[in-house]
Amino acid sequence: MSGPYVIRGSVVLPEAELVWRFSRSSGPGGQHVNTSDSQVELRLDLGRTQALPLVWKERALERLAGRLVDGVLSVRASEHRSQWRNRETAAVRLASLLAEATAPPPKPRRKSRIPRGINERRLREKKQRGDTKRGRSGRDWG
Repeated sequence: MSGPYVIRGSVVLPEAELVWRFSRSSGPGGQHVNTSDSQVELRLDLGRTQALPLVWKERALERLAGRLVDGVLSVRASEHRSQWRNRETAAVRLASLLAEATAPPPKPRRKSRIPRGINERRLREKKQRGDTKRGRSGRDWG
């Protein structure tokens, strides 16, 4: 890989905890595709990792529960013909997935009141519009 993949801040993907698996990829490559293991599967045991702070780890386990198999997060890449580029893609994808899953929750929305002046102006304009439409009726033409 071309260096440590930062999740957020000073937290990086630990190379020792990553498990790589390679297999033959389908797709472009011609005769080359039958001889090289270019598809990459990258796994990280999220339940046992020591790289993430405890709060982040709990948050990630909760948010990625649908993607985990026995606490293991798995990412696959086979877009490129080169195993090296697929390794890069898988590592970046895993890092961005973890960054998104460990992000703090958004701040709760604070209710705000509509200022009285705005509401009064809206009602006044509605009244004027109604008067205009009422003036168009042919009742008083008599």
